[in-house]
Amino acid sequence: MTASIDVPDVRGEFDALRTQLRSAADAFAGGPDALSGILLGIVDDVDRAVAEPLEIFPVCHHSPASAVAMARRLREKQPTVVYLELCEDMAPLLTELRNCRLPVAVQAFATEVVGFPQEWAPLSVVAPITEASAEYQAIAYALDTPGVELVLVDRSSDHVFQWRPRDTPPDETVESDPDAPPPEEEAVLHGDAIGIEIGDLRPRFAELEEHLLRHGKVRHWSEWWHQYVEVPLGDSDHDTYRQVMTLIGSLFRRLAPGDARSVRVDEDRERYMWTRMREHLVATGTDPADCLYVCGAFHAASRVAEFGVAGTDTFEISPPSGSVWQHGLIPSSHAAIEAQFGLAGGSVSIAATEWAKNVKRTRVRPFRLDGQAGTKRVPQKELPAPISDAVPTDALTGFLQRPPTLDRLDETELLGWSVEIVRAARRNGYLASTADAIAVFETSILLAGMRDRAKPTPYDFQDAAITCIEKDVVPGRRDVRRLVEIMMGGDRVGQVGYDALPPLARDVHDRLSPLNLPLQQRGVRRALLDIAANPHLERCSDLLWMLRYLMPHGAARPIMGERRLGERPIQESWDLALGTHQRALIELGYEGVSVEQVLEQRLRRTAHDPRATAAVVLGTVEDATLYLRSPRLAGELGARALEVLSTERGVEGAPEVLVRIRRLLAYHRTADPVLPAWIEAFVKAGYAHYCTLLPTAFTDEDATTPQVAAMLGFLFGMESLALSLGCDRSQLELAVRQSHPEEPSRIALLWAAQIQLGELTRAELRDRCDDLLSNLLTLPAYPRYLSGFVHALDPVPGLVDFVVEAVSTAFARLPDGVLIPWLPTLITTLRKSGTHLAPRLTREAARTFPAALPALDAWTPPWSQSEAVPVHVAAGERVDLLAAHPATCDAVADLLGYDGVWAHDAEEPRGVGLLTEHPATAAALEVLLAAR
Repeated sequence: MTASIDVPDVRGEFDALRTQLRSAADAFAGGPDALSGILLGIVDDVDRAVAEPLEIFPVCHHSPASAVAMARRLREKQPTVVYLELCEDMAPLLTELRNCRLPVAVQAFATEVVGFPQEWAPLSVVAPITEASAEYQAIAYALDTPGVELVLVDRSSDHVFQWRPRDTPPDETVESDPDAPPPEEEAVLHGDAIGIEIGDLRPRFAELEEHLLRHGKVRHWSEWWHQYVEVPLGDSDHDTYRQVMTLIGSLFRRLAPGDARSVRVDEDRERYMWTRMREHLVATGTDPADCLYVCGAFHAASRVAEFGVAGTDTFEISPPSGSVWQHGLIPSSHAAIEAQFGLAGGSVSIAATEWAKNVKRTRVRPFRLDGQAGTKRVPQKELPAPISDAVPTDALTGFLQRPPTLDRLDETELLGWSVEIVRAARRNGYLASTADAIAVFETSILLAGMRDRAKPTPYDFQDAAITCIEKDVVPGRRDVRRLVEIMMGGDRVGQVGYDALPPLARDVHDRLSPLNLPLQQRGVRRALLDIAANPHLERCSDLLWMLRYLMPHGAARPIMGERRLGERPIQESWDLALGTHQRALIELGYEGVSVEQVLEQRLRRTAHDPRATAAVVLGTVEDATLYLRSPRLAGELGARALEVLSTERGVEGAPEVLVRIRRLLAYHRTADPVLPAWIEAFVKAGYAHYCTLLPTAFTDEDATTPQVAAMLGFLFGMESLALSLGCDRSQLELAVRQSHPEEPSRIALLWAAQIQLGELTRAELRDRCDDLLSNLLTLPAYPRYLSGFVHALDPVPGLVDFVVEAVSTAFARLPDGVLIPWLPTLITTLRKSGTHLAPRLTREAARTFPAALPALDAWTPPWSQSEAVPVHVAAGERVDLLAAHPATCDAVADLLGYDGVWAHDAEEPRGVGLLTEHPATAAALEVLLAAR
């Protein structure tokens, strides 16, 4: 990389101006110093740019003065080659602009990042284009004029990120107007892409900008530029425009901080562009006099060694990285451009209004692409013969010495603005009247006079409207500032035409065509799908559910209907806003050629993410089954879930794993003749995995009670399947015996597990709970035991009657000092992790407690009855049931291993021996039958 050089004077057109500036510097600074060097250096920069054989046309982004001057110059010079400061890899997309309604943005997008930090992904670069911009005039001229070649010479999208420091995030944030309202939906159309524009002309020296704003009596830079650059240059001749813009670019360049990274990047861009232009000139043999170089005014005043057709060729362009770039057009808007580049709200809309006024006043015929959407078709006429270039003369001296032209007040225009803003305010809920219109009119003139302006600018009118109409009250969604911005130029939102969409987006519109809705238009459209009457709409339903999964919230929102495993849709209702979210749909097209392919890629990417857990991977399996109905992909992702589960050493994801595997298991048991191999392998491995982690989880402080309960739920719920696949139940029994929790809720979980395994009887468990209630030391902790029992209902659902008993006993025996603080904890537990358990408790309580309030006084809890009723009573009263079904008695006796002798005489009914052998069962049977 070569250093910047200063080129000595080579022309004499600006000698008079140099002399005047040197004298002024001596007078103000007391002698030649840095001020003199800056002032004379500016003139040298202008002289050098004007003397270049390849004509340099300096512009400012979205400047109506630049657009008018560009249209005028193109018709005069008619260059055969137009070099444009735009990313060179975006050239193939420019022909598609005719299929779009401006403003739109050319986008380069990369999801497969190679050679850059992974946290930068996805990479995105956008270049917004509006009709009131010089670049659009150059593009329209080059594409619709036979024999003209358009060459993009700026760094590629890949180099935009190559030249960024690795320790900085990829997104560029700019300071916005602090008084601006919150960004609306149109302001985020570009997402977090890096913006590329031609001619970022703004002071890079904060003190200079503050000085210009203060002495110009304006609030922000956009207003200063409109007042002191746009208006004076709106109808100036070519030499004046070119020299003044170069002068401004040189001033901001020389006053920029010397160590600014942006300046160094700009110099590399200039070296890049001049290297590309010289390569093209040598390759094609084009005469530089027949070319036009369109670049920002900041680059027109370049002082790098590579500047000009005679510059050096020492700059080496690095090869592109391995990232795969996709290119397309996305919709843009005035608000999105303002938000991305830190412009004042409404400045781009005001520029569009100024552009229309300049075209009408100067009678310059702008260029428009043939067939451009959103514009009136203008018959193309053959361009007149080019005007021979005259030798440029010093236009700066006269321009700088000429006093500003006082534009007289256009009362008709101002009055129309005042009436229109009152009408807009009424539509948005303001109590505005004709008196407010008169007040806005008079206040605009008053503010302009206070700011030394003969004519109110749109910004003066905006301040007057806020003062006279808003009055610190905003009844609707939009304030008066926003209403003025919309009224001036309208927040125009672009649209990418069908032919310019990527294949995926076109496929989406084609597949949704049976809905007969204008989905390319902005706004929300209601779609009604009667799938039962029109089965062919089921394919539209499948696509809409995939779009809901892939696109932002609001693009496809279901109003009625849901998608569950094993269910088929009958009727659905959707709110669709694909036109509003066109950018997101287009970016899907960068990832694949169909929605199914993109969804499959994303599911694979999620499953193979290094941070993915087994629960997350199981979620991708469920999504693949639900949306794609692909057993192949589900099997692949299921194998990945098994792989991830085997590497986990914690139990954080156990609840979600349990929910998802239960849902998938229930679906495949009803939908498939046999279970998929990956589910059998997952259940078998999960059984062994959770058995291994169970003793540690019971004592781990980081594990929660619901997580331990979920592990037990997996082990007990999948036990029958796991045992049929070859697992050993003794592994679970050993894991439970090795568990020694100390926290009360986990102790209750362990007791529930022992009940399920038959290592603990209910009588023993009831005795333990009675001991806890009888001990004053353990009494305060009893609610925590109950919380554990509540969580145990998932792994041990047969314990629900005991939980009702324990809770009822607690309400009866706990003192108020313990019971009342515990009630919120119980409610919170049921709401947070026990919503599926509450119905079980409710049904059991309804079965246990009396249905009528008067019966409550004489009611005795069944668990109290079971303790009081002797075993022989139960046997004596219920043996007739066993005697009536001898075959059942024999089967139960064989199952329980009872070898007693059956009696057949009348004194000793059949089955008495079995009841005596198992008294607890007899008592429970008595209670059950008595309750019924």
